[in-house]
Amino acid sequence: MDYLVTIAFILYIAFMVAIGAYFYKRTTTINDYFLGGRKLGAWVTSMSAQASDMSGWLLMGLPGAAYFSGLSAGWIALGLGLGTYFNWLIVAKRIRQYTKVAGDSITLPSFFSNRFKDDKGVLSMICAIFILIFFLFYTASGFVACAKLFSSVFGLNYHISLLLGGVIIIAYTFAGGFFAVSWTDFFQGILMFFAIIIVPVSALFELGGPINFVTEINSINENMFHIFKNADGSTLSFIAIISLLAWGLGYCGQPHILIRFMGISSPGEIKKSRKIATIWIIFALTAATLIGMIGRAYLENPLDSVSAETVYIEMVSSLFPGFFGGILLCAVLASIMSTADSQLLVTASAITEDFYKFFNKDVSQKKLMWIGRGSVIVVAIVACSIASNPESSILGLVAYAWAGFGATFGPLVVLSLFFRRTTLKGAIAGVISGGVTTIVWQQVALSMNGSGIWALYEIVPGFLVSFIVIIIVSLFDKNPSEEILKEFDNYTLCEN
Repeated sequence: MDYLVTIAFILYIAFMVAIGAYFYKRTTTINDYFLGGRKLGAWVTSMSAQASDMSGWLLMGLPGAAYFSGLSAGWIALGLGLGTYFNWLIVAKRIRQYTKVAGDSITLPSFFSNRFKDDKGVLSMICAIFILIFFLFYTASGFVACAKLFSSVFGLNYHISLLLGGVIIIAYTFAGGFFAVSWTDFFQGILMFFAIIIVPVSALFELGGPINFVTEINSINENMFHIFKNADGSTLSFIAIISLLAWGLGYCGQPHILIRFMGISSPGEIKKSRKIATIWIIFALTAATLIGMIGRAYLENPLDSVSAETVYIEMVSSLFPGFFGGILLCAVLASIMSTADSQLLVTASAITEDFYKFFNKDVSQKKLMWIGRGSVIVVAIVACSIASNPESSILGLVAYAWAGFGATFGPLVVLSLFFRRTTLKGAIAGVISGGVTTIVWQQVALSMNGSGIWALYEIVPGFLVSFIVIIIVSLFDKNPSEEILKEFDNYTLCEN
């Protein structure tokens, strides 16, 4: 391996850890550690939200899917693009306003608890349990991507790579909390954006331009450019298309994305952030799909189902040897770290705010800070154990966790912001039904080998069940208190 690539990685990692160290002394309260005191600007909010959203999936999972499936993998990109835009348009400003009004909530579970005046903490406890379940798998996907990156670039053993990646991510998340995570994600989002554009464009020129690329792909597999066909020539089913588009449903239930909306300095900054985020996501998803397809034509040695997720890495190594290539490879590390750190922080916040603090209400801010930091380490260790299988699929792990959060929290987030009649009992029933439906559907689908209706992505039945259950139970329940209704009527007026 070119020593210049190693230098690029060392410098990049040192920069990320330095950011964590910088914010270590500037993080003095639990609000600072988990929400940054609601001081983020529009650019940092938008870039960090998108960077934490995409993860290693953007530069590894999606290109790997496009490498085998071709343009039909673009249905996922379309669903995610639409989901991103409507999440910023419909949810972002409202949840920023409501979390401020509802007890200055700093986590999603605490917002639900304050929104419905759940003095016993039942709802927040249930939410925290589901966060732990699904984020362990989500965080594990980041560690898998990190291990595959180090194994591919440096030729290291998978498990050594896994340990190295875990230590790096823990270092700055442990130290700087939300500020460190958001600012590192800001820089990582910029790097990801430019890297994902440069690589496919450069490979396209190497192939002799778009016409030669199309000719080459058609000679390999003429189905690669058919959006309604699988690579084997079979027609993409209606269930398959709905399942791919349904990824967009997950956005309104992702705690690591929603917390960026909650942390912005002012609701008035949301519109600017939305424009930045929309442009970022359109270019990023389009380029990621093209990387997989162009890589199929560009790389001389074909990749198998396991190594397909390294198509971006293989292309960079071939196109850009040396220091600049190392920087572009750091974009993969950036995509991984930008999501894994956010997931670690949100999971730690659930443990600290919704478990520990619930049973220890008089605990000091300083102790809560160290409980939060300790939780980061514990969660990372468990996630690493889940990621210990070298055959693990990044896309598979992300898909399961994404569906879990989307179905468990998405309907309640939307109805909490828009449906005045939503009650505590309806919220509890919706969270449980959405989470359980997702888990059960996925397990049954595996046993049925994804045949028939069981091929449907679990987020669809989970989201629908939760949404319907919340409405029905709320309507049969007694009306919310006057305090809840008054707070609901006034929350959109909050501009602080």
